[in-house]
Amino acid sequence: MENKKYRIILSGGGTGGHIYPAVAVAEALKRRLGDDVELLFVGAEGKMEMEKVPALGYRIVGLPIAGLQRRLEWRNLLVPFKVLRSVRLARRTIRAFGADAVVGFGGYASAPVLWAAQRMGVKTLIQEQNSYAGLTNKILARRAARICTAYEGMERFFPAERIRLTGNPLRGNFSQAGANRAEALAHYGLAASKPVVLVVGGSLGTRSLNEMMKAWIRSLDGGEAPVQVIWQTGRYYEREMRAFLAEHPAAGIWQGAFIDRMDLAYAAADVVISRSGAGTVSELCLVAKPVVFVPSPNVAEDHQTKNARALEAQGAAVVVADAVCRDEAMPRALELVADPGALAAMRADLARLATPRAAEAVVDELLEVIGNDR
Repeated sequence: MENKKYRIILSGGGTGGHIYPAVAVAEALKRRLGDDVELLFVGAEGKMEMEKVPALGYRIVGLPIAGLQRRLEWRNLLVPFKVLRSVRLARRTIRAFGADAVVGFGGYASAPVLWAAQRMGVKTLIQEQNSYAGLTNKILARRAARICTAYEGMERFFPAERIRLTGNPLRGNFSQAGANRAEALAHYGLAASKPVVLVVGGSLGTRSLNEMMKAWIRSLDGGEAPVQVIWQTGRYYEREMRAFLAEHPAAGIWQGAFIDRMDLAYAAADVVISRSGAGTVSELCLVAKPVVFVPSPNVAEDHQTKNARALEAQGAAVVVADAVCRDEAMPRALELVADPGALAAMRADLARLATPRAAEAVVDELLEVIGNDR
């Protein structure tokens, strides 16, 4: 038994917030066990994981699972049949793969395979990214061997004796030391003599932040801005925002659809204005960058607001509601930039909340769970 390969199924998807923590744990497992581990991802047919995961070199099986539509639609009538078929396929996949354990990262994609595993006697572990647990994880936690969380106080959702505070697994190397600031400023064509605000949201979650930037640039009325800005507009809005900047030229603004080098963006920034998805929150704690959160109102169970408020309660963030973001977010960021004491205090509070070994900690818990059976 000692020489047997570990066979681990990782499941979750629908959004990058569920996919990339799973990939981070997969990478940690490969670093730890090398050729002694075999990995299989399970996702939902037609969702982004079916493209992203194979592109990273991992095998994935798709299930025909679908979530309920929030509006009354005829497609909701098909959901029970898709669930039953997905559970059957999940059982077949677990048996054929010979899984030692199944790790779920949330989202309805993970529900059939964890549910099947638990009833087949296969150990399961759940990783919850947010401060307010998702419905899938709340249900499946009842039979999970471990629940790995990123926030304290999760006993209100899960059995306390099985909770482990591991943090959110992240891909990439985020730390307070970070990239070289001079290199970062040069990369974005910015000067060292003026502070930098980083404005960043998801691909479709940037609309409110883009409107905020447009209002702020108009308010300059051609005058000199007190800060420089790195502005991620999102691919969907790139053409529109580029046309706006052409009509309202402003010095010291880098604008792009997507930021490939977040390490450099964080290194250049003095303050960040951002959405508050779980991965972003964890990155900001690791790099200890003062932040104004603008939670997206268009997410399940309003978890971005709950994430942001959890940090605000620790003195580690400022929160501005999406409805007033256009007029209030940039002024709050400028207030922070002008207050060195507030910046230092927030950096210290963010650093205190950071969990730099999150993926490795999840692997520790997983191997302990499997070790009890092997």
